[in-house]
Amino acid sequence: MDRLSRHVGFLNEADRLKSVHRANVLMDLSRPENSAEHSWHVALYAMVFGASDRAIRMLILHDLVEIDVGDHPIHLAHDPGHVADAEARAAARILGLSPDGEDLLALWHEFEGDRGEDARMARRMDHGQPLFQVLSAPVPLRDHVRIVRDNLHSGRAARLRAEWPDAFALAEAMLEGERPGESDLAARLRFLAEADRLKTVHRANTLIDRSRRENSAEHSWHLALYALALADQAQAGVDIGRVIRMLLLHDLVEIDVGDVPLHSAAGTAHGSAEIQAAEAAAARRIFGLLPGAQGAEFMALWQEFEAAESADAVFAKALDRCQPVLQNLGSGGAGWVEYGVTLRDVESRVGRWIMPGAPALWDWLHHRLRLHFG
Repeated sequence: MDRLSRHVGFLNEADRLKSVHRANVLMDLSRPENSAEHSWHVALYAMVFGASDRAIRMLILHDLVEIDVGDHPIHLAHDPGHVADAEARAAARILGLSPDGEDLLALWHEFEGDRGEDARMARRMDHGQPLFQVLSAPVPLRDHVRIVRDNLHSGRAARLRAEWPDAFALAEAMLEGERPGESDLAARLRFLAEADRLKTVHRANTLIDRSRRENSAEHSWHLALYALALADQAQAGVDIGRVIRMLLLHDLVEIDVGDVPLHSAAGTAHGSAEIQAAEAAAARRIFGLLPGAQGAEFMALWQEFEAAESADAVFAKALDRCQPVLQNLGSGGAGWVEYGVTLRDVESRVGRWIMPGAPALWDWLHHRLRLHFG
């Protein structure tokens, strides 16, 4: 099997993480969170709180093992040794699908072993996100508040007392019903709470198994994984860490604007002055929730992605157009059938974005597109 085919096999297998449900729920209490959108949200936490590129990569990968072993809620009894063994086997199988599996597996083991500051930072984010997911909800579930209290005082999140004392103190205050206040930490948490709404924005394409439509948060996670996995397809000079950060942020504007399906009748609105203005207003509002300097930094990164002129942004755009194509090829063209998409449509609306950023990837895709459309 050629290297690109192995990359795609790994990325398609990763799509299954979107169907693994966790014990916690979205902040609007509408449904359980899944492990793919959790991975996106935790990686965004890491980005907001100054983590390294390596720590962010760990979080993009860390829950892939749940494809095989499922989620193990912290408030339920389980055998830690048995779970660790099962997860190690799952990591070897799933990450081994990638041609870079040895490197990915080493990164996963570094996270699991809590080895080094990058891993410790990543684990702080992984332990902190569920706390504030519950405590920042408009009306937190009583049972979930109890779990947070136990976790904070005697569970794995107790490490935050020493490692992240400001967050620990704020979580304790919120447990007692206090409002977060106006600190920089509170502002960052408000932004991250608002970001939770991206998990309810539905896209046109389905999961590969056709079970439902993909949402924009799990799409953003999948794209970050695409950047990590397909780094060898980037042109010289591309900074994959910056590409991953762009892709974690790029669709946050859809909280206000929604998704405009590329191949729908409304798809002609892509790039229109009206949509651009609406998205720019959404970016100003959403990134404006952050402390000033960080909000400006994130806004500039989003604008760079939208302009698609820098080498990093060109590659990020190529991946953003590539992922729905692979989703459709994997699902037998479910989304394309719904919208009456032809090969010429994909070539004109997608190929022109992928070709400049990842030409070998477009050649590989184009061959399979011709086979699909006959």
